[in-house]
Amino acid sequence: MRNEKLDLVTGDFYTQNFQKGARENTLILNLGPQHPSTHGVLRVLMEMDGEYVVRAEPVLGYLHRMHEKMAEVKTLVQYMPNMGRVDYGHPLAWNWAFAGAAERLGGIEVPERAEFVRVISTELNRITSHLLWWGAYILDLGAFTPIMYAFDDREQLLDMLQILTGSRLTYSSFRIGGVCADINDKFIELCKAFIPYMRTRLPMYKALVTDNIILRKRVEEIGFFDQDMIRRYGATGPVARGSGIDYDVRRAEPYSVYDRFDWQVPVYQKGDAMARYLVRLDEIEQSMRIVEQALAQLPEGKIMVDKAPKYTWKAPKGEACFAVEGGRGKIVVHIVSDGGKMPYKIKLRAPGFSNLSLFAEASQGTLLADAVAILGSLDLIIPEIDR
Repeated sequence: MRNEKLDLVTGDFYTQNFQKGARENTLILNLGPQHPSTHGVLRVLMEMDGEYVVRAEPVLGYLHRMHEKMAEVKTLVQYMPNMGRVDYGHPLAWNWAFAGAAERLGGIEVPERAEFVRVISTELNRITSHLLWWGAYILDLGAFTPIMYAFDDREQLLDMLQILTGSRLTYSSFRIGGVCADINDKFIELCKAFIPYMRTRLPMYKALVTDNIILRKRVEEIGFFDQDMIRRYGATGPVARGSGIDYDVRRAEPYSVYDRFDWQVPVYQKGDAMARYLVRLDEIEQSMRIVEQALAQLPEGKIMVDKAPKYTWKAPKGEACFAVEGGRGKIVVHIVSDGGKMPYKIKLRAPGFSNLSLFAEASQGTLLADAVAILGSLDLIIPEIDR
């Protein structure tokens, strides 16, 4: 344990608090903030009784970039690039949530073709997010090979998204009133080739990893979240759907043109880490189904409103919310405007914050190795937690 006087100097409240409450013969262990299994700069302060977790407390704020505060000194148009930095796993979902809130506030109707481009790009980005999680999660559990397959497939998607957005990671291609670029023939060609290819890869994923007895022993029957627990913490996304809660913003709070496509919301009842794993793999297939249908139904027309808001655009006085389904759960952007060039306030609802809150309760009494498996099953991207 660290010296109590040192804690008073550094202001380390969490370690002080744990020392005061520590039981005899327990060990205080810091998991992170620089550790492969914490995915970024999350610190989890753990009290251990041998290999068992007595209690765990996530400690946030090591990469607090003040996204909400920055919104107060930028115009709505200038603020859009921030959305690519809130969640590098699924930034296009954040692009959409922000653009949707601004459009709702300003009474702007997005052209139909732009809605289709948004759906296609966001669903491809959802697949890249799940592939990133899949490879990293298996790496957390000790297997290196699968992440190479995941990144091999993911790179093909990034090639497509680069054509459409100009970027490979922190996308900022949506605009208030539409999108910045249209789908071209090269994009369509690559997309139509990728979907059947990916469908041949999913059975390999299943044989190599999903049905592997080593993975099953690591993730089955651990990290149970019952529905009451999910609701208490406000968890959403694959975490909630892995516990039998059939809630997806694309269906529950319909937006854009999702109601025109035939697709399913994967839901598993068991509530363990394996259920959350299976939800995400199933969602890869469902996203491909949506993209196929969107490409087939892609209408002609404009991709931006005629009078697109400029960087000095003043939104009408009032407030508006817009929610989308991100790779990690429900994303909400709430804009409050006083009629000036800059918003009075912007509030971001990051799903990772609520999902992480489950960990402290779920990890009590588990083995340290199982706690790592539970943490990874939440699919956390820590920089998105902007509180």
